[in-house]
Amino acid sequence: MTAQQPITYDAFVELAATDSAVVGLVLKGSRAHEGMTTEYSDHDLYVVLADGATTALTRFAGHRTPELDLVILALDEFRAAGMPGFQRYALARARIVLDRLDGGIAQILAGKARFDAGDAFREAGEWLDAYANSLYRSVKNDRDGHALAARLDAADSIRFLLELLFALDRRPCPYNKYLEWELSRFPLPGWDTGMLLDAVDRISRIGDVSTQRRLFTQVEAVARRAGHGAVLDAWGEDLDLMRPQ
Repeated sequence: MTAQQPITYDAFVELAATDSAVVGLVLKGSRAHEGMTTEYSDHDLYVVLADGATTALTRFAGHRTPELDLVILALDEFRAAGMPGFQRYALARARIVLDRLDGGIAQILAGKARFDAGDAFREAGEWLDAYANSLYRSVKNDRDGHALAARLDAADSIRFLLELLFALDRRPCPYNKYLEWELSRFPLPGWDTGMLLDAVDRISRIGDVSTQRRLFTQVEAVARRAGHGAVLDAWGEDLDLMRPQ
């Protein structure tokens, strides 16, 4: 294809499907999230090659247009993609276009969608501590009359909170764009999705301290049941400032 006539998504998929070096095609992003596609949505496509295979498709490496972004990589590289990394959620919810490995591509994606129990526990503990730290700073700054700092810390705490809650369910946290999409289809166990999203919205917008404290009460109970009491207890008397007054 010329620079004036870049290859389209459909044309590339047709081309790749005839190439024996290609063992998988995986579509991620808004095109893989039902109902999230807009007129601006491109096709983010992973092209997975058999390890050691050679193909003329490598000429498309780094291809990027308003319609089609390509990532071309070997099977071993695909297994490692997002493990860990920012791409893990995108791949966890990706859509398989081609799987020549008798379900092998699907199995790799399923592994990205589910944390190892030990890794999830460790990460949850770290996110819980980060959440408590930002929450504590927010309510303390509010008490001391530092309104902007309080709101900024409250907004920070929400990102840590969401990472924590998804880690407790052994799932990668969605990007902000897909948070409502994810929770509406795959709710977090034990959480009322509407209540959680309302609290997240209110805290992010105005840093409401009473909402932060009420939410922390629920988070504390969930975290202790999950075995993270020691992380919370390390905060000592500072926990009192985080709890409802």
